[in-house]
Amino acid sequence: MTLDDARAATARVRAFYEAFAAADVDRLDAVYAADAYFRDPFNEVRGLPEIRRIFAQMFEHLDGPRFTFLDEAVDERGAFLTWDMTFRIRRLAPHETRRIHGATHLRFAPDGRIAYHRDYWDAADELYAQLPLIGPVMRWLKRRLG
Repeated sequence: MTLDDARAATARVRAFYEAFAAADVDRLDAVYAADAYFRDPFNEVRGLPEIRRIFAQMFEHLDGPRFTFLDEAVDERGAFLTWDMTFRIRRLAPHETRRIHGATHLRFAPDGRIAYHRDYWDAADELYAQLPLIGPVMRWLKRRLG
């Protein structure tokens, strides 16, 4: 893959995720290879059906998830993106918007679709510490250990 190909693939991924909606779960094959690898703090899967399942669950539990990309580094091997994801948790304070700051490492297949997707973000600080029952315990632990 040339640098121009990687830049074009990265632009397609960003455009897809910036407009990502529940109806787009069925269109993930536009950006993911059939045997793509995906990992985040909660999941490690291979293959488009499993990646679809993860994102379908995301839309089942969250209202209004939106990705805003902040920075990127691209070379012939892939891309590294930083982003903010905002969302509301349906069952826990559905009117409160939450934010996760994270980063994604992508590698592309020869056809420009994602072959490798690894998300990096701090689930303890970015998610658990914000929850009503778990949050106070997480913040106490952070103070004690920090």
